[in-house]
Amino acid sequence: MAKKYNDAQVKELLLQALETERGGIQVYTHAIQAAVNPDLREEWEGYLDETRTHEQVLLNVFGELGLDPEEQSPGRAVVAHQGESLVTAIKMAMDTADAAGAELVAGECVVLAETKDHLNWELIGHVAKHASGNEAKVLKAAFEAVETDEDHHLYHTTGWTRELWIQALGFPAVLPPPEEVKQVETAIGAARAEQTRDKMM
Repeated sequence: MAKKYNDAQVKELLLQALETERGGIQVYTHAIQAAVNPDLREEWEGYLDETRTHEQVLLNVFGELGLDPEEQSPGRAVVAHQGESLVTAIKMAMDTADAAGAELVAGECVVLAETKDHLNWELIGHVAKHASGNEAKVLKAAFEAVETDEDHHLYHTTGWTRELWIQALGFPAVLPPPEEVKQVETAIGAARAEQTRDKMM
C-alpha cells in the first residue's frame, strides 16, 4: 500500500504557489516597465495576463478543496518577501542603471520568480499524479491548465536574458532567442534550442 502523503505540506505548497503567482504579477508589472526590446515587452505582457489567470486557477483550487486562500504560514511569508525583493531589485536598477542594464536585471528577476513558480507547479503535478479522490482530480485539472504556460515562461525568459547578456558583453546575440523562435516547452527542447544559436546568427 502506498504511503499516505503529507496533507499539511500539500496545503503549504498551495499557499506558497498562490503567493508566488501574486508576487509574479508584481514582478511582471515592473519588468514590463523596464523592458527595452519591444518583442520582450510584448512577451511579458502576455505572461502577466497568464499569471493573473494562474492566480485564479489556484483560487478555484482553494475553493474546491475548502482551503482559506488568505491563510498565512512561515513559508508563505518567505515567498512574499522574495517577491517583494525582486520588485525592489527591478526598481533599484531602473533608478540607478542605464536602460539596458535595468532590462537585464528585470530579466534575471523574472527568471528567479519563474524558477520557483515552475517548481511549485511541477510539485502540484506530482501530488496530482500520486493523490486520489477529489484532491487528485482538482489538482490534475489545475496542473494541466497551466503546465504549458509555466514551461514557456521559464525557458523563454531564460533565453531572452541569456541573449541580452551576450549582447551587453559585445557579442552577437540571437534576438528573439532560439527558445522563442522554436517555441520550446520542455527543458530538453530549451537545451536543444540553445545549442542551435550559433547557426541562427
